[in-house]
Amino acid sequence: MNWTQLIFDLIDLRSFSNLWYWIALAVTWSTASHWILGVPFDMVLRARRHGGQAERDLEDMIRINVTRILYIVREAGVILMALGAFLLTTLALLGFYYHIEFCQALFLIAMPLSLVALMSVNTARRIFTAEDTGEALRKRLALHRVTVQVVGMIAIFVTAFWGMLQNFNVSILPG
Repeated sequence: MNWTQLIFDLIDLRSFSNLWYWIALAVTWSTASHWILGVPFDMVLRARRHGGQAERDLEDMIRINVTRILYIVREAGVILMALGAFLLTTLALLGFYYHIEFCQALFLIAMPLSLVALMSVNTARRIFTAEDTGEALRKRLALHRVTVQVVGMIAIFVTAFWGMLQNFNVSILPG
């Protein structure tokens, strides 16, 4: 095997047969379930264990991020929704109608992440409205994390199923 073949195999755009895609998928969902509303989940655990300053730090970080999220949604929410819908529609059409595997792979990451973004906005609104602090805040963040993990597990399952189907279809096609 020559070096150019090795390099092209390493950066192959056939996503579902590429190890880098699966690593990126795992890192994406690991990061999404660790950073809840822009706050690392270990802060929630530390606040539960130690209270005091750790609790105040968590509440301050959440207050800042919730205010930031709601400001962005209020000022640019419609534009962001339109751009997101355009991007997802474009990826879906290119991927599933025109059979571009790279776009399929991107869609299978971006679509569930857009659901997580909507869930995050909803959780931010609930925290802001209820003015959650202490145990109520930690419970709401833990519930949000579990729902993100469930969405991630379903997304990984669907992506793995679709990827195996694509790899199987490619391997049985002549030529």
